[in-house]
Amino acid sequence: MKTYALIGVGGYIACRHLQAIKETGGVLVAALDKSDSVGIIDSYFPEADFFTEFERFDRHLEKMRRKGEAIDYVTICSPNYLHDAHVRFALRIGASAICEKPLVLNPWNVSALSEIEAETGGSIYTILQLRLHPAILALKERVEKSPPDKIFEIDLAYITPRGRWYHVSWKGDESKSGGIATNIGVHFFDMLAWIFGEPKKNEVHVYEATKAAGFLELERGRVRWLLSIDKNDLPAGPATAEAAPYRSISVDGEEIEFSGGFADLHTESYRRILAGDGFGTEDVMTSVEIVSAIRNAKVTGLNSNYRLRPADSKK
Repeated sequence: MKTYALIGVGGYIACRHLQAIKETGGVLVAALDKSDSVGIIDSYFPEADFFTEFERFDRHLEKMRRKGEAIDYVTICSPNYLHDAHVRFALRIGASAICEKPLVLNPWNVSALSEIEAETGGSIYTILQLRLHPAILALKERVEKSPPDKIFEIDLAYITPRGRWYHVSWKGDESKSGGIATNIGVHFFDMLAWIFGEPKKNEVHVYEATKAAGFLELERGRVRWLLSIDKNDLPAGPATAEAAPYRSISVDGEEIEFSGGFADLHTESYRRILAGDGFGTEDVMTSVEIVSAIRNAKVTGLNSNYRLRPADSKK
């Protein structure tokens, strides 16, 4: 039985990790969050120790380590800008790290963590659940079986409306979240590069607090992408703002249906990690490079590759 500590248990994604730990036979022994609205723990591990101060959490786990009761994994669901420090903490106490995406905000942080990983003997894993989705696996197989000189035309749109709270929270602070392309898009860029190859060109046409759009040329794909938290970008307009987020990927004009099938992907990610087959630092470098380049790019403005709203690409 593997033991876990979880940082950021009050976050919205933490429940998927709690479920994954439970369903793979693990036990949560300690959790940390500066908020104490964490009653979700009772549904999974009511006996877990809980802390609102990192220093006490650190001392507790260090004491366990010195008693010969070191935990196996630290699961990290904290704000993006803290991931790097929390992964280092996990390795320092003799555990391996399981970190939500993005693993870090900058490519050089990936390289530094890889070095520390080698020095400590611990392992760093991240969650790239789109790589496990059946529809995405089928798309990857389709691309691999196509002629090697075939270049695919891809349209990606992800519109997930957010309220005013978003801009007040750490998510609205680019120095903490990495900006909109990182915060809501990094897993899409990872998936696209995983399937269609390394980036050759990365244009940014629009980059604002609520949306970003551009063109990404990969070895085997030309991607027009739009990421937005603005309800006005929904295909049917703002009247549908309370509807589910709009998520669309089309390849050569054919829509790839992957709106469902996400419920168990974190659990499957944990199963692979426990089997020694999780996604590590080497798997995230390309996507981190892509979103870092987007964040620092010169915005070129609209051109023929731009898609303001999903409906426009279908005209």
